[in-house]
Amino acid sequence: MKEFSWKVFSVTGSIDSYLLFKEMDNRDADNQDEEEGTEQELQPPVH
Repeated sequence: MKEFSWKVFSVTGSIDSYLLFKEMDNRDADNQDEEEGTEQELQPPVH
């Protein structure tokens, strides 16, 4: 869906398509940050 919204934006210049792309991009970044935080929580501390 993210790639589709970018393709629509690049062909049409639709601001709505660009905003949809950025919203999905930000969600992807937020999800990646959360996954990294979860991995760190699961690892035992190093002494």
